[in-house]
Amino acid sequence: MFTRITFASLVLAGFMLTGGKAFPQAGKKARPNIILIMADDLGYSDLGCYGGEISTPNLDYLASRGLRFSSFYNTSRCCPSRAALLTGMYNHNAGIGEMTTDRQVPGYRGALGRDVVTVAEVLKEAGYRTAMTGKWHVSNTIEEPTPQAQLDWLNHKTDRPLFSPVDQYPVNRGFEKYFGTIWGVIDFFDPFSLVNGTEPIKQVPGDYYHTDAINDSTAKYIREFSKGEQPFFIYVAHNAPHWPLQAKPGDIEKYKDVYKTGWDAIRKARYEKLAKSGLIDARKAPLSPRIKNELAWENNPDKEWDAHAMAVHAAMVDCMDQGIGRIIAALKETGELNNTLILFLSDNGASPEDCTRYGKGFDRPGQTRDGKEIIYPRDKKTMPGPQTTFASIGERWANVANTPYQYAKMESYEGGVRTPMIAFWPEGIRNGGKISRQTGHVMDFMATFTELSGATYPASYKGNAILPMQGRSLVPALKGKKAEGHAYLFNEHMNARYARSQEWKLVSLTRDTTWRLYRIHEDETELNDLAAKYPGVAKDLQARWHQWARDNRVLPKQQKKQD
Repeated sequence: MFTRITFASLVLAGFMLTGGKAFPQAGKKARPNIILIMADDLGYSDLGCYGGEISTPNLDYLASRGLRFSSFYNTSRCCPSRAALLTGMYNHNAGIGEMTTDRQVPGYRGALGRDVVTVAEVLKEAGYRTAMTGKWHVSNTIEEPTPQAQLDWLNHKTDRPLFSPVDQYPVNRGFEKYFGTIWGVIDFFDPFSLVNGTEPIKQVPGDYYHTDAINDSTAKYIREFSKGEQPFFIYVAHNAPHWPLQAKPGDIEKYKDVYKTGWDAIRKARYEKLAKSGLIDARKAPLSPRIKNELAWENNPDKEWDAHAMAVHAAMVDCMDQGIGRIIAALKETGELNNTLILFLSDNGASPEDCTRYGKGFDRPGQTRDGKEIIYPRDKKTMPGPQTTFASIGERWANVANTPYQYAKMESYEGGVRTPMIAFWPEGIRNGGKISRQTGHVMDFMATFTELSGATYPASYKGNAILPMQGRSLVPALKGKKAEGHAYLFNEHMNARYARSQEWKLVSLTRDTTWRLYRIHEDETELNDLAAKYPGVAKDLQARWHQWARDNRVLPKQQKKQD
């Protein structure tokens, strides 16, 4: 078991955990390296280059020399988006319709199936080196038999060798190297389920911060891989800025006064910047009403806490961007930058959750390693930021983060499913700084990467028949051309759902199954429900959604009862 506590030794040890096989020497310079970076619970307008006031100079640099997609989609939740991204499939077909619990139904097994392949498996077969850093969260979670035993494990009082079945770990799904967390929620200063390869990391240095560790591990993998002749693929799955709101004091300090102007002022400024940049057309995307707008900021009794909470959120994004700068520096240092495709997006919209209501248990600790109580401040009396608090930005700030769209994470409205997406590739993207109107989806990365790498998507893999790929290549869009795209896109998560064509979108909420119809190509903020005016369109899209649900393991959701 690995127990050293210097970070450098943690990463270097990871190089020895999994051996690589001999790859064909396929001409490294002819094929691009690929680095795919995913943020967690990042809002559409959080980044500077997408309208935000948060300092993100490194992502802004990538955008200014690459492409910004204005209409790119995830699946509204962490595990499903990761499943679609990794496999090129709708997430239910990949086995993850909900989260990581096995429901014993094909679309809800809670882990990637063996009838799909990961991008890493496909690229590895094509001669790429492969690595991953960060949040896995596409495997079944192993739990302790009692709540107290679970808390003892979460609080680092006990050790277990595995956090999920080992055959579901990243190193057994195509990644040669892996440093990150198998589960989803973490303490950023001392994360649970942290592993190198398959080995649990039992201690971390006193100055450990997980966002830094993810970025610095990625930079080390780049330096290692660049010594060889093979191209490489690295999947960088950040936990930030997912709750808990935990950041380094110096990063929080930068934003201590920024959010004291309140929800409306920040939202208005973001909207105006988005419109000025051309990412939105104000005629087609008027600013949607602020959620729960009955409370004005000046009358908010918790405005000091709320402003500080958003400052911590901003600090987490800022820190992530700083580390992405170190990744870029490693690529420059090794001469790899010009022929590396870097992609950046979020797994869903910003989260409206109030995690203080969850309290300790399952994946949320009750104490730090040294026995300090972790506070879940429902009363907003304890400020977020340090390791000893678990809090989140809540519904109103999430609505701001998702400007100009309605709703948030888990919902199939645009605020839940539309993500910023940056593509940077000096040798492949000409006339950088432009905005792509191409509609894309997280499942499109598989098709894109197989085309760029010359890889073959398999009909079978390791004795298992493989489902046909469902994504569409974005390579034409990267080249400034019109990609084939999807005639229709669909989604379902926790009963929220949509069916959309290029013109129309039919959508419903998690707790309100009423279908609403929007002419999405000219009503992007979903303000004018046309279901009553165009019942034929609504009926057609509803029928298409149900057919898709039957064909793609969305339905049935439960096992048939035995007679």
